[in-house]
Amino acid sequence: MSGWLPFAPCTPAACVEPTAAAAAVPRAVLRLGAVAVLLLAGIAVVLAPFGLRRRLPAALVRRWCRWVVRAAGIRVRVTGAVVPGGGLLLVANHVSWLDIPLLAAVRPARMLAKSEIRRWPVAGGPTARARVLFIERDRPRALPDTVGAIARALRAGAAVAAFPEGSTWCGRAHGPFRRAVFQAALDAGVPVQPVRIHYRAGERAVSTTPAFVGADTLLASLWRVASARGLVAEVTVRPVVPPGRHRDRRSLARATEEAVHGDPGKAPSKSMCAL
Repeated sequence: MSGWLPFAPCTPAACVEPTAAAAAVPRAVLRLGAVAVLLLAGIAVVLAPFGLRRRLPAALVRRWCRWVVRAAGIRVRVTGAVVPGGGLLLVANHVSWLDIPLLAAVRPARMLAKSEIRRWPVAGGPTARARVLFIERDRPRALPDTVGAIARALRAGAAVAAFPEGSTWCGRAHGPFRRAVFQAALDAGVPVQPVRIHYRAGERAVSTTPAFVGADTLLASLWRVASARGLVAEVTVRPVVPPGRHRDRRSLARATEEAVHGDPGKAPSKSMCAL
């Protein structure tokens, strides 16, 4: 693995809470069926002509994203207000595949994703049609072109959503925010909207059940989430960082990380990640 690539020490064995009872199987099957129906409806829209997709109200897209998460058995609580229009860099911590519809439930945006997704069977084509911006994480020389593409989208008035940690973490710990994406916001002169995504269950302040980390598979993660009880996703929209407040990407990244986590650059210990 390249030392340049973002890395998280979290693994399913060390960090993720198991779920499991046989009684949960019917519930999980029903939930996964509901998620599949909603995803198929979304894919049908993505494959429709671009003009039709553009006419979809943003409120409908936000509701659909909430329905996907809710169908998986997770209650959603969103607090705070997002910038409603114009170019905006929307950034959040990264725990799970659930983070993507949760961010879109705040404000529909063009996602920044690793380029490997474009080559995935079944999902690759619809993802590309959804105007996702791809980053080639194993090619540092391609980074300026990616930053330029993000800046052009922001100048055109689009919202772009990114997870600057570059990798998923279990929720008990987090990684530093990478700075490159913030350069695009500086170049485009647009605000940055920090968002904190937090999962809990019952009396547990932090639940790692939704975490999608390490060598975990998407199927295993889907089943674990659908089998669980009482999961809540709390999405907190922090105050926007206006353009011009920070002159360089380093300080902008640190300020945004502090807005999300409150402790920028803090290195996690193994005990923070482990159960």
